[in-house]
Amino acid sequence: MIVGKLIGSIWATRKYEELEGMKLMRVEILDEDKKGHHLICVDTISAGCGDRVLVTTGSAAYHFIKDEFGKNVPVDAVIVGIIDEDVAL
Repeated sequence: MIVGKLIGSIWATRKYEELEGMKLMRVEILDEDKKGHHLICVDTISAGCGDRVLVTTGSAAYHFIKDEFGKNVPVDAVIVGIIDEDVAL
């Protein structure tokens, strides 16, 4: 999984039909090795701008959408959690 921060939403008036009703968000990656990179993610949990989030990518993202919503959608990144706090052990 990837740790990121929501920095904005994406509005697309023309898109693949199965994406209708799905909220697209721009996520800045916070992981050290990819810091500054961005992803466009489907938001499945109603996160808001400024939230730190957990993102899953690749086939895990595709299967998450397929299993949760029954849609066969070309998705590569999905927001699956909002980080409340980090706890160092």
